Amino acid sequence: MSIQINLDVTQLRSALYIEYADVAAFPSKGFHFHTGRLLADRLGYPADRVASLPDAVIESFAGVGNPFSWGDLHEGEAVVDLGSGAGLDSLLAAQMVGLSGMVVGVDMTPDMVEKSTRNAASLGLSNAAFREGFLEALPLPDASADVVISNGVINLCPDKAQVLSEAFRVLRPGGRMQVSDIVVSKPVDDEGKADIALWTG
Repeated sequence: MSIQINLDVTQLRSALYIEYADVAAFPSKGFHFHTGRLLADRLGYPADRVASLPDAVIESFAGVGNPFSWGDLHEGEAVVDLGSGAGLDSLLAAQMVGLSGMVVGVDMTPDMVEKSTRNAASLGLSNAAFREGFLEALPLPDASADVVISNGVINLCPDKAQVLSEAFRVLRPGGRMQVSDIVVSKPVDDEGKADIALWTG
């Protein structure tokens, strides 16, 4: 069931697009969140998995946790990455599932989709693909994934129930989610929910 709030979703998506297009193009610019290798280290990504990655693959990483802290992925699994950004988690997932597996990242920012596609090519990962789309309407068929991962993006979606419904739709029976995200410990009032600056700042 979708939740209706007094929020201009078009305006919110536009603000997020501008911000994350900047993260893709100018990762060292400085944002209200951390990015890159230092962030991956702080979030507990194993050094041996990220140390050899080119700067372009990791410089625009802007997660809030490590979805693989819930466990590694398995050879041959099909994975969907919700809000894949510049592709760090998707590319690590592609390495874990191997050539018999597949990873599809979905992101609303064309600049991020373009960058993640370049990053996959630079690593020679033919089992990682990226698509532009909204998490509330995933451009994927039913029951097509063994695992759904996400890192710091569901909190930016106004209709979280619809995002989770879509994640459930694309999961196969017995599939699982490995999500890292931000939660608040107290309710946000309607005025706060409608404030674009609180979503993006």
